[in-house]
Parts: sequence; C-alpha cells; structure tokens
Amino acid sequence: MSEITQTYTSGWDQYELIDAGGGKKLERWGDIITIRPEVQAYFKSGLPFDEWNKIAHWEFIQGKGQTGKWKKLKAEAKDSWTIEWDSLKFKLELTKFKHVGLFPEQKINWEFIKKGLKSDSRFINFFAYTGAMSCVARENGAETYHVDSVKQLITWAAENANLSNLNDIKWVHEDALKFVSRLVKRNEKFDAIVMDPPAWGIGAKNEKWKLEDKLDELLKGANLLLNPKGKLIVNTYSPKIEAKQLYTVAYKVFPNRKFEVTELWMKTNTGKKLYYGNLLRVG
Repeated sequence: MSEITQTYTSGWDQYELIDAGGGKKLERWGDIITIRPEVQAYFKSGLPFDEWNKIAHWEFIQGKGQTGKWKKLKAEAKDSWTIEWDSLKFKLELTKFKHVGLFPEQKINWEFIKKGLKSDSRFINFFAYTGAMSCVARENGAETYHVDSVKQLITWAAENANLSNLNDIKWVHEDALKFVSRLVKRNEKFDAIVMDPPAWGIGAKNEKWKLEDKLDELLKGANLLLNPKGKLIVNTYSPKIEAKQLYTVAYKVFPNRKFEVTELWMKTNTGKKLYYGNLLRVG
C-alpha cells in the first residue's frame, strides 16, 4: 500500500484559523470571530482562552446531542453576514449545529476542481451542503448538479449562487445514494464528482445509514459515473473510517486510475496543527 501523506490546506484574506486547543477552535470569518467546539483540538491552545474571549464575537455552547446555542460575546455581533473567496460570495449565519455555512478547509478542493473544469464539463456535487463547490464549478462554466437531502440547505446554496450571479445550477433534493443509483441506470457520465458524505445519512424510506457501511457502494457508484479521465474528490470526516481503509477501498474500485489518499490538516496562526479528516482524490 502507498504511504498515506498529509496535505495542508490554508486560509485566505477572508478566513483565518487563529488558534485551536482545549477542545475548541478560534476562527475569523471576514469581520466576525467565532469560538466553536472541536474534538480534534485535544492539545493545549496557543493563546489562553481569556485572549480568545477578548476578540471573539460568538461562542457556540454545546447542548445535548448534536445541537447547542450561540453565546454573544460582543454587543454589536452580527448573526448573519457574507464573506468572499476568489470572486464568489457566501452567506454565513449561526446554526444550532455549530456550523456557519462554509467548510473553509475545502479551499484546497475548490482549487483542485477549478483547475480541472472547462466550459463543456459536467460536474456533480453530492452531499452538497450550502454549495460552495457547486458555485466554483458553475463559475467555471461547467454544467452543474447540486444534490442534497435537506431542502433548507438547497435554499441556502441557491442564495449563495444568487450572491455570485450564477444561474442554471440543477438543484436536486434527494438522498445521494438513491440519486447515484438512478444516474448509473441512465448511464450518465461526469467529468468531475465531489462527495462530502456525513458520518451517517438518511436514505430511502427514512432509514439511517452509516458511512462505513456504504463507502464501497458510494465509490463504486462514483466510478460508474466518472468519465475515464474524470476527477473525483471524496472527503470523509467519520472517525470510523481510517485513511488505510479508504485507500484499500479505492484500490479495489479504481485499480487502473491514479489516485491519492491523504490526511487533511490546517495550521493555526499560533502554530498548532488541526486534523480535518481523510481525503481521496482520483485523477
């Protein structure tokens, strides 16, 4: 088996990973600074939390289960705002799931897709969330499909497309696994595919599925949909899927394709290193 490498993504002028540690991370999104829980930040922070609280506008306080509430640390703090990457604009807002509408570590994948698409390319984004990758593809002229099972997120993604004056993205409100199967039956082909699956999802008939149980099926489906020289990106945040497992499955599914499996990391401004899951890139 090939050695599993580490790949470092980075922020940009509108986003900074300022610090991390003590189970939290400190981030700047444009003019707004947030403190959010982070299970991978098990080390000591570079700055004391007192310093964090002096500059942060909001802190997410975890409740029971997967949800929580935001605590306002600055009276003037906005709970909805926009930031930019390249020429694209994204709406951010506070959610009960600690997210704000963008996964900035994906910048390295936005760049990967942007380089690989042409105006006649076909692109599909599964588990597409608020559509940053969909906007990148459409701005490059690609025929773009955006697939997500949560209607509110599709609405949010459409707002992002409108902010960047992008039209004609094909919005698909459906479970990704189910839609992959349908596309395979229709013998559809794509030049680039992105899959950013959660640790678990909800399929047909509202049954829950775990990513570790469906990884083979997802990659096999992607392989059937991918043109011979097409590009594929798969992110896995599930703690139950190790890089070695991802490599083993990819080796079986893509025996004749060049691919890499790497751990995704980002450095804080204070020199800490934060892990963001495993990444498979084909092509």
